[in-house]
Amino acid sequence: MSGLRVCAGRRGVGGAASNRFGERPDDAIDIAMVLYPTDLASFLELIRQNGDAAYSFVFAFASSHSLLLTLFAGYAAFSGVFSLGSLIAVCWVGSFCGDVIRFWIGRRFGTQLFGRFPRLERAVRVAARLADRHHVWMILFHRYPHGLRGVAGFAYGISRLPWSTFLALNFVAAGLWSCAVVAAGYAFGQVSEKLMNDASSGLGIVMLVAFLGLSWLLSRKLERVAAAELKR
Repeated sequence: MSGLRVCAGRRGVGGAASNRFGERPDDAIDIAMVLYPTDLASFLELIRQNGDAAYSFVFAFASSHSLLLTLFAGYAAFSGVFSLGSLIAVCWVGSFCGDVIRFWIGRRFGTQLFGRFPRLERAVRVAARLADRHHVWMILFHRYPHGLRGVAGFAYGISRLPWSTFLALNFVAAGLWSCAVVAAGYAFGQVSEKLMNDASSGLGIVMLVAFLGLSWLLSRKLERVAAAELKR
């Protein structure tokens, strides 16, 4: 009899669970939306729930001077996902450390590391010659043009630029870059809020994409200017 009661109890528990799931079939959809957000508000909430991992992710991309992601992080800071001060600090340190590592690699291995990539090796060599002539302006602005920011750190290491000069200028430049880009994303959030009441609306997504696209076009324009200067 006790065995029958246990089995009946188990069936009752299973039946209750099935009934509960049957009464709320949207639970599975809600879980899927949390794991795979389909709108901007859900995506921002997902970032908020994973704060430490999100900051680590931003740090990694800031080390590569990712302009678009840092702009979006500034927008997310306005939405309350990140602390503005903490975000600027993370981007500052990430950007600084990324170029320090690339400088060390360039100083340690020279152009031998790029022997298998002739076009990349040529770009690094030309950037190194440019750094020898205009290292202050190069370090201050190389984070913005898309093509230049990927090779500049290596070029500084290959150039005759001393460690002390590079570290000082790079620290200042990383701070200016992080403040400017994060502030631009934050300002976009302020402007967009005046034009819409719901951050997850279609208008908000369109405006965000347009803003990031415009930033990318500006980055490409700066890249062409830098390329023209490199050819002189």
